[in-house]
Amino acid sequence: MGKVKTTSKVETLSFEEALEQLEAIVERMENDSLPLETLLTCHEQGIALQQACQKKLEAASQRMQQLEESAEGALHIQPVVMDESSPESPH
Repeated sequence: MGKVKTTSKVETLSFEEALEQLEAIVERMENDSLPLETLLTCHEQGIALQQACQKKLEAASQRMQQLEESAEGALHIQPVVMDESSPESPH
């Protein structure tokens, strides 16, 4: 398994990269006989990756919901502004 980025760098990963790393961590935890400290580290990394994936999915969902049909029938996107200080509640 490749090295998982630290929590501070997890936010810079694309959704696909974060999901790939999360899947690798899960596989490693399921298949390897790891010491407790390594399991805890893997768990912490997995939580950070899961939260990053969730945040990206929520932002994508909100962006999709903001697609509106104009009077002419054309679709346009209204920009979504995410409040970085509160990742659990996108604005």
